[in-house]
Amino acid sequence: MALDWSALGEVTAVSIGTTVAVAVVFTLGVRAMLSHQAARSTGRTSVAALAGASLCFLACGAAVLYGLYLIIPQFHD
Repeated sequence: MALDWSALGEVTAVSIGTTVAVAVVFTLGVRAMLSHQAARSTGRTSVAALAGASLCFLACGAAVLYGLYLIIPQFHD
């Protein structure tokens, strides 16, 4: 049995990179949501912060759904 070390390294690098990217985007979404809540507590409106948080959370959700699509073979028929 031969092991393709370059393929294993590639999968590892992509997995770590994707995990870090999704975590960073989620963190940015939480930060934008906190900014929006802070603006609301002072009586101001912050539509840009709310839109940014929504986009970040949608991107995280899309990444999760794409991962499920890749894992579940019934979706590939």
